[in-house]
Amino acid sequence: MFKPSKNLILGAGLLASLFFAGAVMAQATDASAPVLAAAGAVAAAAEDNPYGLGALWAQGDFVAKGTLLILVIMSMGSWYVIFTKLAEQSKLKKQAAAAKQTFWSASTVAQGKDTLAPDSAFRFIAEKGLEGASKHTGLLASVDFNEWVSMSIQRAMSNVQSRMQDGLAVLATVGSTAPFVGLFGTVWGIYHALVKIGMSGQASIDKVAGPVGEALIMTAIGLAVAVPAVLGYNWLVRRNKAVMEEVNAFGADLHAVLLGSAKK
Repeated sequence: MFKPSKNLILGAGLLASLFFAGAVMAQATDASAPVLAAAGAVAAAAEDNPYGLGALWAQGDFVAKGTLLILVIMSMGSWYVIFTKLAEQSKLKKQAAAAKQTFWSASTVAQGKDTLAPDSAFRFIAEKGLEGASKHTGLLASVDFNEWVSMSIQRAMSNVQSRMQDGLAVLATVGSTAPFVGLFGTVWGIYHALVKIGMSGQASIDKVAGPVGEALIMTAIGLAVAVPAVLGYNWLVRRNKAVMEEVNAFGADLHAVLLGSAKK
């Protein structure tokens, strides 16, 4: 009886293993082919997408382009106001710290005023207080000195507060109107898309979904412009209140010092 050798058995086993592995790899390749083809189709569709912001600008009329430009200008204006008001508030906080360190340690109000920076809001308030106290003559002398000095300081503080609130109206306007501007662009885009579809006579899903989806970009841009403006407005208003507390405290202390100096 023929008995296969040990080397022959090992060779046959190796051939069988290679054949089985090849079959498994071929089956895996066949199974993954549809997935790879689908991924390639999605990538190609993404690259060849005829609807988007670029197409909206290239194919839009003057109304669509004008609406988009308005939204861009509103966004730029709101961000400019946010950064400039943050810088002004930080500057006023530094001026308040400087006033605490140098103004109240002076011998007189005039000397304390000279220790402050020329563009300091606290120096402006001190100057107005001194001016009001020195001009309490003539017809103004009929007004109580306490009330006259208080009015002078209050006017100066109101001036500072109005300057701190400059630009906040821009943020409020952008936050309240930007969504409606974007909605107008969307309505205008949908109108033109439906008119083109009606004229072509083709109402398939690919002819309707693409232009309508493209028109919704305007609404998204309007919301993207409005949300930072609203958040920035609320944040700046809260910071303004904190800064104005320092200004009001300085004005109240200055009023008391001027009254005390007048009695002496």
